[in-house]
Amino acid sequence: MDTHKKIGFLGPEGTFTEIATKTLFQEEERTPFATIRACLEAVENGEVDYGVVPLENTIEGSVNMTLDLLSQQVSLPIVGELVLPIRQHLLIHPDQSDWKRVKRVLSHPHAIAQCHIFLQKELPEAELSNAASTSAAAEYVQNEGNLEQAAIGNELAAEKYGLTIAKSNIHDTEDNDTRFLVLHRTPKALPRTPLFREDRVTYKIILPSDYPGALHQVLAAFAWRNLNLTKIESRPMKTGLGNYFFIIDVERPNRDILLKGVMEEIQALGIGISVLGEYPCFVVNGQN
Repeated sequence: MDTHKKIGFLGPEGTFTEIATKTLFQEEERTPFATIRACLEAVENGEVDYGVVPLENTIEGSVNMTLDLLSQQVSLPIVGELVLPIRQHLLIHPDQSDWKRVKRVLSHPHAIAQCHIFLQKELPEAELSNAASTSAAAEYVQNEGNLEQAAIGNELAAEKYGLTIAKSNIHDTEDNDTRFLVLHRTPKALPRTPLFREDRVTYKIILPSDYPGALHQVLAAFAWRNLNLTKIESRPMKTGLGNYFFIIDVERPNRDILLKGVMEEIQALGIGISVLGEYPCFVVNGQN
């Protein structure tokens, strides 16, 4: 990667989005943004060169804000994707020697939900408090200096705020991954790295309201060409009840002529189709 490039990401610092950003852009200058919209707008206006935002979590599902902004409000192609395993840890103040004395645990609501079994079994009497992010929870524990408070967060937050990882990998399930998208002003895909897994294409499909069976026709255009759909999701058009568009992720084949044929067939049916990105997918293998 070009170390002179500027990378924006959904902040604050010390979150999994920053870990994803550091994984793909190790040496580049990184800037956190308070919201997904602010991050993507910074890419659009040239304040940063790339933006990294979350798209989907195994447990919590899709990040609708990202989907809606990309498909309806900003014109930024997807140029890369990273799948990152989510590993939650119990973080305590470095002066606390016994984590079982903790009486209050803070974190983002999603992180607390992902560690429900551990909390019920090991800290059943602890008060659970929501924070704006896992990083904000870690910062609070560090600043307050209350030894009976702990945070749930990642190793980057522990390092940034000088906390001790008292218990590692306290999440309920190992199958907890988050997909992060990389956006750029031009459709030039990121270069492949050792983390490369496969190439993908993401389409936006708008179905005519007066076309019964239109979605079946769309899926058939992919199916008879043996193209593998990795995801299909509907989102409201926000133009009236019952009006939806679809986001479809497809494994990109070696022969682009197949994708060209899909576009031509669907367009010939009077169905709206556009490409949101053709990009490499990178995967970080989970490690305990």
